[in-house]
Amino acid sequence: MSVIEETLKANLAYAKKFDLGHLPMPPGRKLAVVACMDARMTVEEILGLKTGDAHIIRNAGGIVTEDALRSLLISHYLLGTREFMVINHTDCGMLTFKDEDLLDRLAKESGKSVVTPSHFHAFVDPGKNVRRQVSKIRSHPWVPSSIPVRGFVFDVKTGKLKEVK
Repeated sequence: MSVIEETLKANLAYAKKFDLGHLPMPPGRKLAVVACMDARMTVEEILGLKTGDAHIIRNAGGIVTEDALRSLLISHYLLGTREFMVINHTDCGMLTFKDEDLLDRLAKESGKSVVTPSHFHAFVDPGKNVRRQVSKIRSHPWVPSSIPVRGFVFDVKTGKLKEVK
């Protein structure tokens, strides 16, 4: 059985016990989080959140891309979030390559050149990357200055968050 088939079977069991259909669309804690997609990070558990408490926007590296900004703006203006967090982590896969090397590898292995993605947003220091992502949010003209935007690095060995100033 494939992993997808296993997950579909698990979903049937989940659906039988599902009792969260009453939750409202806006997140209860009025929080939006941009975080890395790393499978070792269960964002809700790390932050002590429950289903329905926050919007969790995940991608490789916890990067504030155009799409992440789009989601944050919708989260704030249409669904009432009032605080934003960015979470990166130690031992991130984004530390293991350089954009140009991956672009070259993909072109070579596929035999094709593409227009997008033109950038994978690799970085060498999670703390510096968090600062860069927080700055992208804070400097966007549609993000009100009244919204707290804070950044953190999650330690995958200890489970602790460290704030990046």
